[in-house]
Amino acid sequence: MKIAQVCPRYYPDIGGVETDVKEISERLVSKSHNVEVITTDPSGKLKKEDIINGVKVTRFKSFAPGNAYYFAPQIYAYLKNHNYDVIHAHSYHALPALFAALGERKKKFVFSPYYHRGGHTPFRNLLHKPYKFIGKMIFSRADTVICISEYEKRLVDSDFDVGQKTVKIPNGINLSEFENPGHQKSDSNQKILLYVGRLEEYKGVQYIIQSLPELQDFRLRIVGKGPYEKDLHNVAERLEVAERIEWLKDISRKELLECYASADVFLMLSSHEAYGITVAEALASGTPCVVAMGSALEEFVDGIQCFGVDEPIKEERIINLINQLKDIKSTGKFITKNLTVFDWDYVIEEIENVYF
Repeated sequence: MKIAQVCPRYYPDIGGVETDVKEISERLVSKSHNVEVITTDPSGKLKKEDIINGVKVTRFKSFAPGNAYYFAPQIYAYLKNHNYDVIHAHSYHALPALFAALGERKKKFVFSPYYHRGGHTPFRNLLHKPYKFIGKMIFSRADTVICISEYEKRLVDSDFDVGQKTVKIPNGINLSEFENPGHQKSDSNQKILLYVGRLEEYKGVQYIIQSLPELQDFRLRIVGKGPYEKDLHNVAERLEVAERIEWLKDISRKELLECYASADVFLMLSSHEAYGITVAEALASGTPCVVAMGSALEEFVDGIQCFGVDEPIKEERIINLINQLKDIKSTGKFITKNLTVFDWDYVIEEIENVYF
């Protein structure tokens, strides 16, 4: 099959959607499908055309104020002039999905919204109301809507009344990567807290930093980059904990797996998540997690290896949970009654079934 994957950003950019599309695309190529990723590059610094692990990548310059929307109408014209068996658009919260939806209707159109209803900032949240008219158009044109959690599926069905064409296919992880972790947790007196993800205010990294003054036995390792990084450095300096924070970005996959395996507690305090791939990977590494309630992250909470913090987030609750978890022993594989961590091989089979 000839398949177009349309998304706002792609590797080497990192993030949940970027990782998802990369895994799907490369695994489809390994199954002899012809896959092209059509995406944007607001910086204009990346190659306009590239081949990455067998996947053709085509990038268009976009207008993306505040790293949002990724306005690139050239995508519409490009899709109209090329033939695909399937167009799979990703992310409700950016405009490339709209340009994909407006393309030739003879092609099968699949939509993965990663929908979490609200915006990441007050301004984006305000724009969500008029934007919903665009969203309805995208959903109405989709032949199938793929949701990655029960939480997301409930929101989509409630807000867009498309329950008859929604299916749940969770994100996958490479379970084989976690069978023999190459790094062990430190035996030193100082333990490690870990955050992995984009540095945006809604991700809640500031709450971890604000808890550090009362967590003298811990260091914080932050893996990621984003527009909120300078503000986070300022918080760390103001609280005089900057020397206990390690900032990492653009690290290899091997280094990331070592970070998961060596951490004592993983935290993801985001207010908007349709799934939570980094939480799944941390749990697969045997690292206990603390997550914010109120989004799909709460589907990981089992009260054994993953614990939830209610919003509004309070540092006292974070501190108590971290102290409670610091000596927890790994239970190995992670399964809850609500959500299982699936391998990518299973996920790709389910996606192929949708395409066919």
